[in-house]
Amino acid sequence: MISIEYQSGSLLLSSVNPHIKSLVTWDPRLELYRCEAVFYRKIVEILENHQVDYIDKAKAFSPIKITEASLQPLRDYQQQAFENWLSLKKGLVILPTGTGKTILAIHIIYFIKKNTLIVVPTIDLMNQWSSALEDNLKVEVGMVGGGIYEVKDITVITYDSAALKMDFLGDQFALIVFDECHHLPGERNQLAARLSIAPYRLGLSATPERENGEILYEQLIGPFVYRKEIQALKKKVLSPYEVKTIEIELTPKERIEYETHRKIYINFIKSERIDFKNPYGWSHFLSACGRNQRGREVFNAYLLQKRIAAHGQNKLFAIWEILQSHLGERTIIFTSENHTAYEIGRTFFLPVLTHQTKIKERKLFLSHFKDGLHNVLVTNKVLNEGVDVPEASIGIIASGSGSVREHVQRLGRILRPVDGKKAILYELVSSRTSEKSISYRRSQHSAYKRFN
Repeated sequence: MISIEYQSGSLLLSSVNPHIKSLVTWDPRLELYRCEAVFYRKIVEILENHQVDYIDKAKAFSPIKITEASLQPLRDYQQQAFENWLSLKKGLVILPTGTGKTILAIHIIYFIKKNTLIVVPTIDLMNQWSSALEDNLKVEVGMVGGGIYEVKDITVITYDSAALKMDFLGDQFALIVFDECHHLPGERNQLAARLSIAPYRLGLSATPERENGEILYEQLIGPFVYRKEIQALKKKVLSPYEVKTIEIELTPKERIEYETHRKIYINFIKSERIDFKNPYGWSHFLSACGRNQRGREVFNAYLLQKRIAAHGQNKLFAIWEILQSHLGERTIIFTSENHTAYEIGRTFFLPVLTHQTKIKERKLFLSHFKDGLHNVLVTNKVLNEGVDVPEASIGIIASGSGSVREHVQRLGRILRPVDGKKAILYELVSSRTSEKSISYRRSQHSAYKRFN
């Protein structure tokens, strides 16, 4: 008889048989076999399939009562995702921002009716999930994160807290939901999945792509079970939209400064034979800067040429023209750093949301935006995810990274459906600069291939 116990993120087995031997290692300190908690479901399935007797002392979860639920109905694509997930009771569902991933997850939680943990990247999302769960399931919801530690049958926890607390909580939940699961493959965040025995796993994201991501998703959550891109839901669930790329010339002074710093940077990466197509190209660049006498000068040149391209003064004129052509329409202006966001805010007397904005002030700005007291918000990256943003129809990317994920998230912020609405995303790109290649790289997503 094999006994299975849970201890601080690990499974301890009293003995093994040939079918599970490859999953465990011998721990001479305890004179027991050990493996990561994430293998719980696999081990139990193998033992049951081979009719091996075992005693399960690992799980501390149980059925829960949900008696007064009032769930929003599922749309057809959500129903298909629901059925696909149920066929395995694990896996990833990929849907664009604003298409009801939270509602889908709540239906799954209601169906499973066992202790459930929802893992989220931000405090804002923790609060939003808690409210949505309580509204739909009519139950008290626990929260762990931001100084709160309250565990209940259904609990929402941040990735940071999960990495710290999962060795204590990992046996208590049958279902674990990873919201914005593209955060999970990070080395520290993986602990949220590895230290949990949860046999049922759901990953949610609009933009799951990342290096080695698919392999880790399969190990930690399961396979991709359903996927719909923005284009597939455009004009059905999401608003029709258009993306307009506008090239902006640098001023003569900016052009001289840009070319000067760009030359220093380019000459250095050529002399050091640094290839940014290599996954370790950025690390090689930083290492070369660290060991070279001119490293500090080169790195500053890199930052300055990038900043000049991203934040040229003529972009302010372009922003003004766009705002004038969409007077009264809710508009979000995105930047790549706080400095530019605050400069735009000061220039046009607009509210600015960054990670430095206090929670009370952030809620006030978003409330005024929703009510129409403010028609324009300026932000850096704080609205990319994790914040429930009121409906907007115009987006302006004043500057951004080459990240496809970031670009798709920003597009998703203006696609909430409203009768008669057509959303427009403006992308301001400094011509004859590195921004051209950055724009091309981040546009390599199906959402940008065609707009009609």
